[in-house]
Amino acid sequence: MVPNGWEKTTVGAACAIKNNLRFPINTEQRQSMAGVYPYFGPTGVLSHIDHYRIDEEFAVIGEDGDHFLKFRSKPMTLHFEGKANVNNHAHVIADSEKCSPKWFYYWFMHRDLAPALSRQGVGRYKLTKKGLEGLEILIPPKNEQLHISRILSTWDKAIFNLERTIINSNKQKKALIHSLLSDRPRKKMGKKVLHREHAASIFFPRSTRNNNELELLSVMQDVGVVPRSSLDRKVVMPEGSTSGYKLVEAGDFVISLRSFEGGLEYSEYKGLVSPAYTVLSSKRPIVNDFYRHYFKSADFIGRLAVAVIGIRDGKQISYDDFSFLSLPYPSLVEQEEISRLLNNAESIIKKKKNELFLLRQEKIALMNQLLTGKRRVHFPDSETAAQA
Repeated sequence: MVPNGWEKTTVGAACAIKNNLRFPINTEQRQSMAGVYPYFGPTGVLSHIDHYRIDEEFAVIGEDGDHFLKFRSKPMTLHFEGKANVNNHAHVIADSEKCSPKWFYYWFMHRDLAPALSRQGVGRYKLTKKGLEGLEILIPPKNEQLHISRILSTWDKAIFNLERTIINSNKQKKALIHSLLSDRPRKKMGKKVLHREHAASIFFPRSTRNNNELELLSVMQDVGVVPRSSLDRKVVMPEGSTSGYKLVEAGDFVISLRSFEGGLEYSEYKGLVSPAYTVLSSKRPIVNDFYRHYFKSADFIGRLAVAVIGIRDGKQISYDDFSFLSLPYPSLVEQEEISRLLNNAESIIKKKKNELFLLRQEKIALMNQLLTGKRRVHFPDSETAAQA
């Protein structure tokens, strides 16, 4: 049902598509034209150049790419005001009598465009100008568009500020890890460097097998070692017996194919992992959180990279490669104290990430109400407010 005063129409009938303003240049050309004006692709700023084709408010929606199917988690549109450029892989939407760029930006931000897409090879899709023109859009009066956009912009700013806070908190945590665990900053601060021992004296490889009844675990750089059943992404499940899979106990660490880039992964779960992984268990008393943080530190990843230099991408790092590394092994009291400080920093980041998740969910719910007219706005001269 179309709200009173609104119009159900198409992009072609209501919006100004200005693809003549696009500026298609390749990476090499952009590098020779380095400057201050943003150069947009379909999903973000690719670089900055010394030239601009656009000097007005505009929205961008992709013409081709593999991002269209990620509309629930990734924005399909971009918005900008000022001097800029857009490449030929995106459509440019300018202001029109009926539709503002900001309204277009919010309307299609998380909208499923699949019905208007054509295939362009495996995993790639194309939104032609004709397909774009045929997309349906609900249009309120221009002043109502602007007020709704202002409300949503307030949420955008809050989300942006919280994202920046999280980025800064992560930088502070990395700096704290460096100052607590690396030799050079400890010396500069007049602290005693941490006692070190060979990894082989602290950890041993666990190769226990024949535990078919246990749950399968996945080893992921972004989330660690987690049950496969908990993932919302596609994972390859083994065919046949898992008797050859390795046992992982809670508190174990796992060396993955990408450990030389992202460190070792920690498991809070008991289960099975592929025999391609190396499972590490402690042979001496340790504080698990101490090594959980250390195995993700720049100090450890740098030492590991040196130890495995020459190993090509795709080859598993072996226990022998790991065993000769010099690892910190301070007293358990010092391990506990360092862990406490790093866990506190981690806890702050987790809390902020949860706040960000809730803020994004609230914004999505608000968009669903405001962009469909289920909640209308009233706008007296000095006030803009959402009205139930």
